[in-house]
Order: sequence, then structure tokens, then C-alpha cells
Amino acid sequence: MDMKILVVGGGGREHAIAAALSRNSEAGIYSVMAKKNPGIARIARECCIARETDLEKVAAFAKKTGVTHAVIGPESPLEAGIVDRLEKDGIACVGPTRAAARIETDKAFCRNLMAEHHISGNPEYRVFHDADEAIAFVKNHDGDLAIKPIGLTGGKGVRIMGEQVDTAGAIDYIREIKGDVVLEERLKGEEFTLQAFVDGTHIVPMPLVQDHKRAFDGDTGPNTGGMGAYSMPDHRLPFVAKNDLTAALSIMISVVAAMAKEGTPYKGILYGQFMDTKEGPKVIEFNARFGDPEAMNVLSLLASDFPGIVTAITDGTLSASKVAFEPAATVCKYLVPEGYPSSPQVNRPISLGNAGKALLYYANVEESGGALRTLTSRTLAFVGKAATLEEAEKIAEQAASSVQGSVFHRRDIGTRALLERRIAHMKEL
Repeated sequence: MDMKILVVGGGGREHAIAAALSRNSEAGIYSVMAKKNPGIARIARECCIARETDLEKVAAFAKKTGVTHAVIGPESPLEAGIVDRLEKDGIACVGPTRAAARIETDKAFCRNLMAEHHISGNPEYRVFHDADEAIAFVKNHDGDLAIKPIGLTGGKGVRIMGEQVDTAGAIDYIREIKGDVVLEERLKGEEFTLQAFVDGTHIVPMPLVQDHKRAFDGDTGPNTGGMGAYSMPDHRLPFVAKNDLTAALSIMISVVAAMAKEGTPYKGILYGQFMDTKEGPKVIEFNARFGDPEAMNVLSLLASDFPGIVTAITDGTLSASKVAFEPAATVCKYLVPEGYPSSPQVNRPISLGNAGKALLYYANVEESGGALRTLTSRTLAFVGKAATLEEAEKIAEQAASSVQGSVFHRRDIGTRALLERRIAHMKEL
């Protein structure tokens, strides 16, 4: 049977997904995306420009093209129930149903699930649906809190007391989001990302990655969707002890088992964002899909046939023997419009220079007549891949620095100096 795979979404993450699907396979790639991604458009046999949450339009395109499988990139269509809709037409999906996607789309659901099933790694938390009650809790609480809106915020909704807001700022933010909020203890440590393929029962982990949310060098500036990430040749991170990695994976296995027990089995990509604390890994959040940029790191390393993994996920035969990653380091650097994230400069021309050996993934960028222009979000990313972190960083930095126009990137991602700071921080804790 000719395998036809629909990739839903049009960002850098989805370009990485489409590229990985087409790398070692004859599978036909099709795309639904809200704006035309030049990289995906070059890979796909056919594209449909439509909102990814327009379920009937997506389903009609899938039916017309005869796709057999779908890989869902962003969280919004998962929340809208795209998997439920496509599965109704017999299309096997890498992505959870609307009910299972609540692990990401409803932060209260995630915390309560972990608490009810006695899963370790859950920070102390309280759920509020009334702003006045949440504000009273903040005023009477001794210590800093993380303020998290219950629903989706595009990776930019969390406010940390003592880091981004003071008590007055926290109260203002709770009023702004009208009180539907989870208040959690502020976790201290180093963040890391563990992503895994899941078929409802079996879970196969991917290399560890560390993302960088702050806009500017030195982890300064406002939070963003992610300015870049790196991974190491041994697929671990030097500040994450082996027993902490084992504990993090055990937490994810327990969550998958709990969801199956609850009658909402989880299929797709499970993304665990952890804080490595002095007490071990604590869960910051789970996402119901690949991270962006982390997908670009791990999928650039994927040595196995990705369509084969898609089939294993959807038919429940996933095993570690079907998944292999190259033993190399990766560094991903995003270029973003000047003024990003608060007031990005839109419709500004950019030109690519010599990317060398770097892999290029297009994101929120417009191509017309061979010319590229910035849009409202992250523009494009380069991934350096090499035997060492230093080599991978050099490849990514050279490519990113060669781009001309009103864009900027973080030069410190993947550097040895930044990594040593992470290691020193964990030793202090």
C-alpha cells in the first residue's frame, strides 16, 4: 500500500517532521497549514492552506488526497479534536484524541491526574476558578509561586514570582486571566526536555534536549516560544544524573499507564518538560506533541525510518528496536524578527547567506518570487549536527550569522560557556 502521510501545521517543527518523514522513505507527504511554509511546500505532493483547527476542511483535504496517516504538529488542532475527526474517517493519527490531549491543554487535569494516581514529580499546587480566591492565596502564601493559566498560551503564559513578577504583578496577572489558574510552588534547578514516542502502551524515549525560552543572550529578556535548543552526542545532558533521567522516564511511563487506566489511552508524541531539582526531577508541564524547537534537534538525528515509527505508533506495535538516533550533538538556533516577541517587525526582507553544513528549517516566513520576508513570529532555524557540541554550535552559528536583514538570534545557545553555567548551577543546588 502506498503510504500517504498528512502533516498538520506549518512551522519549523512541522518542516522538521516533513523532512524526517521524507528522508528514508517513498511515503507521500501532504500538508495542511495556515500559511505556506516554503520548506514544507517543497517536500509535499500537495498543500492545503487552511486553519489547522478547521476540522471539516482538514478532513475534506485528507479524504480527497487519500491519506492513510496523519502527524499532528501544533497543540491547537489537538485541542479542537482533529484526531477524533480524522479517525472517524479511518485515518490513523500520531497525536492524542481531544480527551487525551488534556494532558497539555488543561493544566489542572494534568496535575490532578498525577495526584490521583500518586505519580512522583508533581509539585505542590492549587487549582482556582475564582480570581479573588487565587489572589487571597497569593497574599497569604509564604514563598514564590508559578502562575499558570489553565488553558493553552503558546508557551508564553507562565509567570514566575521572584523572577518575572512580584506579588503585585502576580495579582494583576491573575485578574487579567480571570482566575482560571493553577498556582504551583516555584521550582529551582535546571530545565530539560524528554520527548517520547507513545503507542498507547509502549513508550520509547528520544535524546534529551534543553530549550532556551528567553529572547536574549545570557537568558535575559521576555519569554518566547523558544529561541533554540541543543542536545549532546550521548543523548543525555551533563547536569542530569543517570538516576534523574531514569526517574523522569518512569514518570512519563506512569502518566501513560494512568491515562490508559482512565479510559483515554495516549498515542503520539509525549513531551515532558522537567525541572531537575535537588530532590530529583519535577514536572513543569507535559505537551501533547513535539516541542518547537526541540523537534528540529531530535528529528535531525533520527536514523530510523520515520514512516515505520508512525505505523508502529498507530497500530500499537512500538518498540525500542524500531527507533534509532545518530550519536551526534545538535544545536538549533532560531532567527526571529527584530522586536520579537512583543512587537516583531513584519514584512522585512531577509536573505540567506552560506549555510554551510547546517540544516535549514523554515518557520513563520513568507516567500514570494524567491525573496523571503518576516512575519509575526519566529522566522527560520538552522541546526548544526556534529560529533561534538562545539562543532555543532559552530555550524549553526555560522549559518545563522550569514542571514542578512531585520532578524536576530541568540549567539550563546550551544556554547560551552553556557553549558558550564548550567553544570555549575546544578552543583550549587
